[in-house]
Amino acid sequence: MSLDNDGSSSIPSHHLAGEDEKKVGGGTYPAYNVSVDPAQDVHYDPSKEKFLTRLGLNAESFKRAPGTTHGLVAHGDIPPEFVQHDNPLLQQKMKPRHLQMIAVGGSIGTGLFVGSGSALSKGGPAGILLAWIIMGVMLINVTQALGEMAILYPVSGGFYTLASRMLDPSFAFALGWNYVLQWAVVLPLEITVAGSTVQYWDAAAKVHLGVWITIFMIVIIIAAAFGTLGYAEEEFWSSCLKLFVVVLYIIIGIVCICGGGPASGEFGSYVGGRLWHEAPGAFPNGFKGVCAVFVTAAFSFAGTELVGLAATETPNPRKTLPSAVKNTFWRITLIYITSLTIVGLTIRSDDEALFNGSGADISPFVILFDRAKINGIAHLVNITICISVLSIGLSCVYAGSRTLTALAETGYAPKIFCYIDKSGRPLWSLVAILVFGPIAYINLADVGSQVFDWLVALSGLSTLFTWLAICVTHIRFRKAWKVQGHSVEELPFTALGGVYGSWLGATLIVLVLIAQFYIGIWPVGGTESPGETAQSFFLSYLAFPIMIAFYVGGYLWKRALPRKASEIDLDTGRKSWLTVEDMRAYRAERAKAPMYVRIYRMLFSSS
Repeated sequence: MSLDNDGSSSIPSHHLAGEDEKKVGGGTYPAYNVSVDPAQDVHYDPSKEKFLTRLGLNAESFKRAPGTTHGLVAHGDIPPEFVQHDNPLLQQKMKPRHLQMIAVGGSIGTGLFVGSGSALSKGGPAGILLAWIIMGVMLINVTQALGEMAILYPVSGGFYTLASRMLDPSFAFALGWNYVLQWAVVLPLEITVAGSTVQYWDAAAKVHLGVWITIFMIVIIIAAAFGTLGYAEEEFWSSCLKLFVVVLYIIIGIVCICGGGPASGEFGSYVGGRLWHEAPGAFPNGFKGVCAVFVTAAFSFAGTELVGLAATETPNPRKTLPSAVKNTFWRITLIYITSLTIVGLTIRSDDEALFNGSGADISPFVILFDRAKINGIAHLVNITICISVLSIGLSCVYAGSRTLTALAETGYAPKIFCYIDKSGRPLWSLVAILVFGPIAYINLADVGSQVFDWLVALSGLSTLFTWLAICVTHIRFRKAWKVQGHSVEELPFTALGGVYGSWLGATLIVLVLIAQFYIGIWPVGGTESPGETAQSFFLSYLAFPIMIAFYVGGYLWKRALPRKASEIDLDTGRKSWLTVEDMRAYRAERAKAPMYVRIYRMLFSSS
C-alpha cells in the first residue's frame, strides 16, 4: 500500500466500485456484522446526467438516485467488506472553499449583528465579553472533537449517527429529533426577522410584512431547489459579505473610539474605555446579567456544527475539514471577541436605542454608524443583516433535512425521508422542513409574538444539548478506540485538547445549563407573580422536557440500551484505515517542510 501526496492510498478501482468483491447487497457480512443498503451496491455516476439534471432544474432530477456515487475518498487498505458500505447517497458537491466559508462565516448572523444589542443591555460591556469568551472556549473544544470524528467517519447525519453508535440509540433519537425541531422552528423566525429588517427603510416599511415574508420564503425555496450546491454557493458569498462588513465595522469602530469620527457625530473626540467605568458600568446587572447572556452567545454560534454534517458531502474530508475546524478559533477570536469589544466601547448598556425598535434598529452595528454620522454604511450593514438572516434560514433547511434523512436511515423516521434524487437532494426531507416556513405568518396576528416566543422556546437550549452530545460522544469514542486496541496515532486528525478538551467543553456546557436554569427562575428585572415566574422558566427551559420526552419515546419504541466500549462499532463508515506506521511515515514526510509551512499548517491547515 502506498500513500499519495495527500495521504490517501492507491486503492484498486475495483475496490472503489465494488466490483469483483463478494456481493453483500442487503445481507449481513458475517465477519463484521455489517448490514448494507442494496442501493449502495450500485455505482451511480451523476456526471453522465444532463447539466440541468445535475443542477436539479428539470423533471428528471427529481427521480430517485439509483445508487451511490462512491464519491468519498478512502485512505488506507480498506477491508473489502467495508468498501461498499456506508457510502452516502448524498453527492459530494461541496468544494474546499465552500467548507472554509461555512466554518468561518456560516453562523455569523442575527446573534452577532442584532442579538449582541440585547446581550449588552443585560450583561454590560464586560459581561458580553466574558460570556462570549467562555462559550468560545467551549466551542473550540466542540469543533475539535467533531472534526476528529467527522474526518474518520464522514457518515450521513454526522454527530447524530455517531451519537447513536457511540452512546445510546434512544438518546440519539432525542438528539436528532430535537435538532430537526430546532431548525424547523428557527426557519420561520428567520423569515420573519428578514421581513422586519427590510422595514428599516421607509419605502419598504410601507409594504405589508406579509408580502416580505412571502418574498423571502420564495427566495429560500428557490435556493433550496439547487440542493447542496445552492446552499454551499450562497453560504460562500454571504459569508464573504458578512466578513467584509465585520472587518469594516472593527476598523471604523477603532477609529471612532480614538476620536477620529466626523465632528458632527458623537465620536469626534476621544472615547476610550469610559463606558466601562461610567454608570451603569461594566456589569450593570452583576452575575445574573452575565448568566442571562450565555444563551444569546450560544444562539450566535449556532450552526458551527454544520461542518460535521457537510463532511459527508465533500469528497475528501481529511484534506479539507482540518482547516475548517481550525478556522473556528480565528472566527471566535478575530470576529466575535474583537467586534464585541468595539460594541462595549461605543454603545452604553442603557442606551435607549437598544430597547426602542426591532430588527436592525436595535443592532449595535447600525447604532454606531448612525451616531457617528457616517452616511451610507448603516444601509450596508442592514443589507448584510438581511442577507445573513436568509443565509441562516437556508442553513435551517440544510441542517434539518440532512438530520431527518439520517433519522430515516437509522430507522427512527419514516423511510420516505431516505429518498435522495438524482441531483443529490434529500427531497422529502427538504419539503418537511420547508413546510414550517409559513408559520412566519403567525406574526401577522395580534398574538403572533406570544406564540412565537413559545415556538422559539422549543429550541432555546437545543444547540447546547447538541454540543454536549458531541463532547460526550467524543469521550466515548476515545474510550472505545483505546479498549479495542487502537492508537491515537492512527487518527488522521486529533482534537487539540484530546479527551480532556471534550471534558472541559462538556463541563462548561453543564455550567451554562445551570446558569440558564437560574435565570429561568430568577430572571433579570424579576417577576411580579408566580405565574410570570413559571412562564419565564419554561420560556428559558422548555427544550429540556422536550428532550426527556423524545428520549422516553425513543426508548419505548426501540428498547435500545447503551453499548459497552468493547462493543461499539468502530469500522462501519470509517474512511481512514492507515496504520500507525503509515501515519508516522506521513507525518515524518510533512515534518520536512520549511518552518513557515509547518507553522501555517499548525494554525490553519492539516498539520
